Amino acid sequence: MRELIRKLVETYGPSGDEEQIRAAIRAEVEPLADEIRVDPLGSLVVHKRGRGGGQRILLDAHMDEIGVMVSYIDEKGFARFTKIGGVFPLNCVGGRVRFADGRLGVIGIESKRDDPGRIPELSELFIDVGATSRDDCPVKVGDPAVFFRPFAVVEAGEHTRYVSKTMDDRIGCAILIETLRRLESTPHDLYLVFSVQEETTLSGARTSAYGIEPDLAIAVDVTGTGDTPESRPMAVKLGHGPAIKVQDRGMIAHPQVRDLLVERAEAAGIPYQMEVLEYGTTNAAAMQLVRAGVPSGCLSVPCRYIHSPSEMVDADDVENSVRLLLEVLTR
Repeated sequence: MRELIRKLVETYGPSGDEEQIRAAIRAEVEPLADEIRVDPLGSLVVHKRGRGGGQRILLDAHMDEIGVMVSYIDEKGFARFTKIGGVFPLNCVGGRVRFADGRLGVIGIESKRDDPGRIPELSELFIDVGATSRDDCPVKVGDPAVFFRPFAVVEAGEHTRYVSKTMDDRIGCAILIETLRRLESTPHDLYLVFSVQEETTLSGARTSAYGIEPDLAIAVDVTGTGDTPESRPMAVKLGHGPAIKVQDRGMIAHPQVRDLLVERAEAAGIPYQMEVLEYGTTNAAAMQLVRAGVPSGCLSVPCRYIHSPSEMVDADDVENSVRLLLEVLTR
């Protein structure tokens, strides 16, 4: 599974430009699917037929990632940019970005600022692609780019941690793919949705769920932790099991879905945590509101440094997320 994660996190795919990551995921799931399609907005929908007697279940993981978009190019060839999703200026300075064609750029900061110690505004940053003028600049207004940072494995005692950009939410995509690989049989009519544009509008999961009309939906995404120095108090720690969402800023998890995940985890002896997230939300918030309403919840992978170029997850939390989904699907 480690090489699968590496492949996914290192593939380009900002919100609204998911073609490359969709192709990479499709290559992994196509041999395992009974039916596969790309819906009108661009989400990849994988259908696995059950043996009968179950429900229509939707599992979602968004395949898009945060990024930046060129908004202006000055006369010296430096590109100003705006954000795609939740990009924080503090995480940008000195970083590198990659465009769709593989071209790299460095994020710089204006040298003449009134207070060099102040956290910069996005408007004070620029991308240097090596150009010397506007005419020879190889990128143009409207071009998106993503952070460029390789996948890494950090070993610490008994723990193995994976570090990379876009664990949010390629780790969820990897979990869905691995679940499909291991799923021998299920009574349920199963739809796996690798959705677009979660980081901006939640629109991919919303439209996919509308077309599928599931009986139950579970988003698989990341969540924050409360285990780093001086962090905001939160009862989620890295390496203590996947988190079962109770509430976030956008939704309250349906009690049937929440309790189902808890019951299956306890029955199988899978460690888990309960998640109350005070900021952010997931595709579950959008899926629960389609048509007449869909009972929806979220299985969250604890993740440090979300929306930075070096997001960190624990290998055991990833494995236990797969185990828990299999427990849900095989009964």
